[in-house]
Amino acid sequence: MNNMAAAAWSRKIGQALLAPLIALLVAMVVTSLVIMLAGASVGDFLSVLLRAPSNRNWVNIANQSVLLFLSALAASIGFRMNLFNIGVEGQYTLASYVAALVAGLAIFPGKLNILVAIVIAMVVGGIWAGIAGVLKVTRGVSEVISTIMLNAIAITMVGYLLNTYGQQYGQGRRTKPLSADSMFVGWVPFDARDGAIWTLGLLAVLAGVGISFLINRTRFGFDLRATGMNEAAAVASGVKVKQMVVISMVLSGAIAGLIWLPALFNGAAYYGPPFQRGLGFAGIAVALLGRNRPIGIAFGAVLFAWLNEQANPLGLLVGISPSVVQITQGVVVLAVVVAYEVVRRWATAREQKALRATLDKAAAASTDNDAKAVAS
Repeated sequence: MNNMAAAAWSRKIGQALLAPLIALLVAMVVTSLVIMLAGASVGDFLSVLLRAPSNRNWVNIANQSVLLFLSALAASIGFRMNLFNIGVEGQYTLASYVAALVAGLAIFPGKLNILVAIVIAMVVGGIWAGIAGVLKVTRGVSEVISTIMLNAIAITMVGYLLNTYGQQYGQGRRTKPLSADSMFVGWVPFDARDGAIWTLGLLAVLAGVGISFLINRTRFGFDLRATGMNEAAAVASGVKVKQMVVISMVLSGAIAGLIWLPALFNGAAYYGPPFQRGLGFAGIAVALLGRNRPIGIAFGAVLFAWLNEQANPLGLLVGISPSVVQITQGVVVLAVVVAYEVVRRWATAREQKALRATLDKAAAASTDNDAKAVAS
């Protein structure tokens, strides 16, 4: 029995590694073709992309990985439920603005001000995502359509509020800057000039562990996974699917509200020109790359952050457009999705073949036994 369990575990590990290897090979081939068509050198591209980052680059990769991880984690909650929360971009934009606005008012002292802002950001993001959930269960509106529209509303509304009530800052506007006691210094792993790793990067760790426990170790998580795999079966087993849809969207939006807060409280100090857009859409790609699992998402976030950081010197050193890295990211995601599906179907077919062979063998043995019984 132990040998059988070990063999099954080995097959599972082999299948898990096979898909990423296939995806990596396909991505390298396609990217190489794109580079050659652009008239550039594949060797130069790889030499820049794979070279060891500088200390400053390492810090940037670590910090950007945190933002991408939180974004992907928010998207993954919906994906596990077969919900496509395309509105992470609008949710974290609105939540970041409100959090910066509240933190800038300094209603509460010191670090309590940060805690309140974090809670408010999660509430705002959850409410904004919950609108799409309510529309889906009450009016049958697709969450894809509603979240896309809510993105536009949130971004436009934040722009209007910032331009109308924000402080003038250079050529733009900003919220009131945070006081010094509402900021974190961060961890400086190298020299001070290389920057600091954000203290609130711990939010990514806490969120990842919390969501992993919630989905894999609680009744709510079981209901969520069951609904995502087979809604009809979930309904038959007593799961309140409509309630699950709304709760899942609210939870996804709450995590989305955290995305930019590490940057806000570790250097940006206000909402305005430093705000980083596009993280919501990048997070969707990272979630797909990580198969909607926190561990996979963590690796995907680091990979995307590495590619983004290493793309900067491409144009300067070897004359290759950094846009090639975006093509590489897209190819990697597409290749991973396709490779996992191919491997899954191959594994399923193999298991069905083995099961059929076992059943045929059992049937043949039963027939022989019956024949022997009749003969005796």
